[in-house]
Amino acid sequence: MGSNWLTLFLESFPKILIPGLTRTIPLAAVSFAIAMVIAVLTAMAQYAKIPVLTQIIRFYIWIFRGTPPLVQLFVVFYGLPRAGILIDPFPAAVIVFSLNEGAYSSEIVRAALESVPVGQMEAGYCVGMTYMQTMRRIILPQAMRTAFPSLSNSLIALVKNTSLAANITVTEMFMTTQRIVARTYEPLLLYLEVGLIYLMFSTLLTFLQSWGEKKLGAYMEKEA
Repeated sequence: MGSNWLTLFLESFPKILIPGLTRTIPLAAVSFAIAMVIAVLTAMAQYAKIPVLTQIIRFYIWIFRGTPPLVQLFVVFYGLPRAGILIDPFPAAVIVFSLNEGAYSSEIVRAALESVPVGQMEAGYCVGMTYMQTMRRIILPQAMRTAFPSLSNSLIALVKNTSLAANITVTEMFMTTQRIVARTYEPLLLYLEVGLIYLMFSTLLTFLQSWGEKKLGAYMEKEA
């Protein structure tokens, strides 16, 4: 039994890892990049207190933070075709993960923006900068340094949440594992194996997060 498990582990490891590198990581990276654009824009709109736009953004955040991402995936992939909107599995997953992560990250960025002293904005106006110039050159850099740890944790969580995409037939590494399990009838070993690979990805991202925090800390000390 032990030798059989070892053989299966060694044979299945690259079969699971490769989809992880070619599907899971790209899915998380693309979704997170789009989510960051959504988060920054929506946080800036809330920070500026634009009445109607703020209410729309709050509604968007309420919907995506208040419903499970699995339900959102099913609505987009299985529900929208009933309305004549057909989306392939991978783009559907990107849309859902981007909007979902954007809603959570928007609140992180908004809180970081509000943590910057009000005097920073006034200082920008005093030297002749416009609102957008002040945001881009003064407020946002400080806010993003504050938000970096929380956003990094969100990225790690997103990498793990991509396993939900298997439910809409995205052939990422969890779905690949399910297919191997169906063929070999070894769920314990194989699910532990895919868990180990997720752990490897999360550990690497945690290391990069720590490295980034040290770099930002050193930069802030230098600026001070």
